Amino acid sequence: MRLVKRLLAVSTLALFQCALFIAPSAAQGQADPQDPASIQLRHFVKGVQKAQGRFTQQTVSPDGQAQPKQEGFFAFNREKGQFRWEVEQPYEQLVLADGQRLIQYDPDLSQATERGIEDTVGSSPAAILFGSRRVDDAFDLQDQDAAALHESANVDLVWLRASPKEGKGGEVGFDHVDMGFKDGLPGQLMITDGFGQRTEIHLHDIQPDATLPADTFEFDAPQGVDFIQLQ
Repeated sequence: MRLVKRLLAVSTLALFQCALFIAPSAAQGQADPQDPASIQLRHFVKGVQKAQGRFTQQTVSPDGQAQPKQEGFFAFNREKGQFRWEVEQPYEQLVLADGQRLIQYDPDLSQATERGIEDTVGSSPAAILFGSRRVDDAFDLQDQDAAALHESANVDLVWLRASPKEGKGGEVGFDHVDMGFKDGLPGQLMITDGFGQRTEIHLHDIQPDATLPADTFEFDAPQGVDFIQLQ
């Protein structure tokens, strides 16, 4: 179980590393439901500065073996560089950025790690959706037909593929991420690494401009937790 959790933790961190540094592009106004995914992404980055929602996440090996599905809650505040990705089932796990630190907490291991955001976050899948850097600075975007993607791609969504700029693939730990949008909001992500492992994430119940409690992006280590600061 610990090995499975560590594999899923790596996938979660890869997602998160994408999330904090993508700034608004030049798109203006509201996205049209008929817009291609690349346009809807730019409108989302520009127009939604904070939100909360729910997710399911599952990692599948190249030979089709699936790890246990995870379910949980996410929230972000793009302007402040804050992000919360909290796994609730089948076990608890937390990845949190408070604007300065990235914290990964595993209650079962009674361990939390902390590192500087600038050391971990750059060109990653989560940065595309939830960050504050221009998406075109780090990624090549290409609109896609769902029929040309993996069979699990939802055909009711419009799709794009984001690939790290040339020379950055080794830094970010994944080959590409396919993103599906509907009505201006992301609905599904499929992250593929260099070994063919695929992490599928479904986002739902997204509430743009939600009022987030002040402690959403705070972390106080419970008593007895081994707290490790990484350089």
